Amino acid sequence: MLCGFVLLLGSAAQATPAASLQQAYQPFFHIGTAVSLAQLQPSKNHERDLIAQHFNSLTAENLMKWENIQPTEGNFDFRAADKLVAFAEQHRMWLVGHTILWHEQTPDWVFQGPDGKPASKQLLLGRLKKHIQTLVGRYQGRVHGWDVVNEALNEDGSLRDTPWRRILGDDFIATTFALVHQVDPKAKLYYNDYNLYKPEKRAGVLRIIQQLQQQQVPIHAIGEQAHYGLDSPKLQEVEDSINAFAASGLDVMLTELEISVLPFPPGMTPGADISQHQELQQQLNPYRNGLPKAVEQAWQQRYLDLFSLLLRQQQKLQRVTFWGLDDGQSWRNNFPMRGRTDYPLLFDRKLQAKPLLSALIKLASAQAAATPKVDQPGYAPLVHETAALSQQRP
Repeated sequence: MLCGFVLLLGSAAQATPAASLQQAYQPFFHIGTAVSLAQLQPSKNHERDLIAQHFNSLTAENLMKWENIQPTEGNFDFRAADKLVAFAEQHRMWLVGHTILWHEQTPDWVFQGPDGKPASKQLLLGRLKKHIQTLVGRYQGRVHGWDVVNEALNEDGSLRDTPWRRILGDDFIATTFALVHQVDPKAKLYYNDYNLYKPEKRAGVLRIIQQLQQQQVPIHAIGEQAHYGLDSPKLQEVEDSINAFAASGLDVMLTELEISVLPFPPGMTPGADISQHQELQQQLNPYRNGLPKAVEQAWQQRYLDLFSLLLRQQQKLQRVTFWGLDDGQSWRNNFPMRGRTDYPLLFDRKLQAKPLLSALIKLASAQAAATPKVDQPGYAPLVHETAALSQQRP
């Protein structure tokens, strides 16, 4: 595969590579990253400069999750989220709010009644409405898209048995999408989940799409969390899922992208179920003192093969978002047990760009040079929409 990549660059040798990742992929789709609270601190100017240089889309990693926005009932804290929104507006970025409804990182009080027993349907629905009205209403027209519902499915495609479902019923997804749309009719609404390359889980998402469309509840795109490994998933599985979701009439996004170099415990796939833990074992943390060159090259080639697929499917894709900026920031260092050392992102722990960054830029620049300008409908409407939203902001 590497030989083919070299030939591709040679065929477009006359093209000048773009100066940044976002510039290189502008003809195709948004390139995003997740931003943490730490990166918004005054001491992190260099990190923010790198984010502004290489990305044109931001996702709130944890800043807009329920436990941070409304940790106790009626007490909203928007200080960190306001900083993120201001940064995105300053740099005219597509901003994604993450996430409104999830079974994790939601305070226990949300699901409890005054007597400590499970909340009634009426009480929980009222809390959900207030949360949406306050959060989405505050950022109306400023947050461009919302991960409305996150990880509502089991691996077999059935609905998870969560407090949301038990109390609100099986239509909790449609209810939440409808409530967000009522507050901000112009916002794009997304369903986000992991392991959607699996046919059975993909089928569950397709059922959600069909149900929402039949009820005329707006849904605009599917976010496929891309917590991948060196060997899993197969790229054909990724492409099959992109095709299946696009066939439903929705845009597709790869969200939460990183590629781990570490082995996974037997029987475990590189998804994102944070309830999975086990004792740290030496064989599952082999690169504490650095990454062997051969593994680094295999990791880079895995990314290049993935992005070659994404460029081939660019008309179906709205956005590709890396889940973090640098290796030290990545949650993969402590998953599925604490203490692991991983190397999954574009920048190392000293914020130095890895060779992959320039390789991805060259890959996109070669594709852009080989693609007629009039034959790029996938991204152009998105550019115009982002510009229009930016002009409307105060």
